Amino acid sequence: MGVGRLAPPVTGFAFASEPADSLASMSMRFVIIGGGPAGAQAATYAARLGAEVTVIERNVIGGAANLWDCIPSKAMIAAGSAWGALGAAESMGLETTAAGLDLDALREHIAGIIDRLEASGRRLLESQGVRIVMGVGRLVDEHTVEALASPTDEEPDPRPELIAADAILVATGSRPRIPDWATPDGDRVLTTRDAYPPKVIPEHLVVIGSGVTGVEFVHMFTSLGAKVTLVVSRNQVLPQKDPEVAAALEDDFVRRGVTLVKGARAKGVELVGPSTVDGSTGAASTRGVRVLCDDGRVIEGSHTLLAIGSVPNSEGIGFERIGVGLDGGYVTDTDHHLRTSAPSVYVAGDLSGKLPLSSVAAMQGRKIAEHVMGMHIVAHRHLDYDKAASAIFTEPEIADVGLAEADAFAEGRKVRVTKVPFASTAKALINNDSRGFVKLVSDPATGVVLGGSIVGRHAAELISVIALAVTAGLRVADISDSLLVHPALAEALMDAAE
Repeated sequence: MGVGRLAPPVTGFAFASEPADSLASMSMRFVIIGGGPAGAQAATYAARLGAEVTVIERNVIGGAANLWDCIPSKAMIAAGSAWGALGAAESMGLETTAAGLDLDALREHIAGIIDRLEASGRRLLESQGVRIVMGVGRLVDEHTVEALASPTDEEPDPRPELIAADAILVATGSRPRIPDWATPDGDRVLTTRDAYPPKVIPEHLVVIGSGVTGVEFVHMFTSLGAKVTLVVSRNQVLPQKDPEVAAALEDDFVRRGVTLVKGARAKGVELVGPSTVDGSTGAASTRGVRVLCDDGRVIEGSHTLLAIGSVPNSEGIGFERIGVGLDGGYVTDTDHHLRTSAPSVYVAGDLSGKLPLSSVAAMQGRKIAEHVMGMHIVAHRHLDYDKAASAIFTEPEIADVGLAEADAFAEGRKVRVTKVPFASTAKALINNDSRGFVKLVSDPATGVVLGGSIVGRHAAELISVIALAVTAGLRVADISDSLLVHPALAEALMDAAE
């Protein structure tokens, strides 16, 4: 998942559709279950508009999926990239000494990032007058939430509290999916949350799952010195992405020694012996793992990591009590305001079954807050999930937005596709990294930018230019006529637009 953000404090906040004094007089009671990107953003915006806001969060302000998955993985990827950069420095005329990996220091670094982000998010909410309850919440009815605070030294046996609400948002996030054929043990069989970082860097890691999470872990552990095998259930990694983009990543994986086992679907994980016992601790451990595939292939390694998606945290919330149905754990029967069949109850983030991105969740939270506070009485722009930018933090990075070339051809739609390799830019050569390309998809009749893909260094940053063009309906000429910096990787965007 991409990194979520909270809206910064503002002053003089008002909408043209409502006078500021009208907003200040509102006393909407807004209760939010879940303090991740969606919940925190909704709380911040609603509080600024005069709502009385309560956020109930059971784990960490900022969201468990965000601060316990997304942020740690990106921190480890950054550490691996920094280590890899040392190896490439000699070709740029620099002399380097051997570098090592200190897992304890890396673990402290990641913990420090999480602590700072959580503290910052908490301060922002409190500065807006938001009440925070650390604990669990559930729906009693459409206008009542039961909050049970977590035990503390001051309150070791807290009693449930009933909180009345005019509007309720449920944004409880997700957790890693565990298949019934695997039993994670935190030692040899790992979930994503066991790997930030793991107890040791695996000698040979078998990654099960070749989607976004899986390929990021392949890159992460390869860069940290592990041998990696990736189980690919289809004929390419990233099956939902542009085949040319996926091929570029596969080529880089193979160059780095990654073994791709294609067309194989894992159906079991076995621990292989013999078991050994640590004489000082008495802890038992095994020699490795064996991954069984449905076509009979067997893959052995020292560890395996499950990266096969996530499941929404919808159990025990009480949706059935208010007549809101679930589909595979998701609340999918919502209107374009993300309002459920119970009109005062909204859902957002992973629970909504939309794009599982922190950036999308945060925008959902903002739009919900505006709707709760009456800001959507007049015509406004709803969220268009087809125009959401996404990124994959591998090396090279991958990012895309809008209409993909393969999808356009599958639909029989006429498009203009231009592709420019980064090798044609001076900055890529200066960086000693000319991998990748920019691909721009536009309407041949109007020149309107419909989408684009980027593979290469800083793709996650550069995609913002194309995302803005797609969202605003800009033409390729608007990009090509822009006066950009030289030398810069962004020049490839301008060249693709010409």
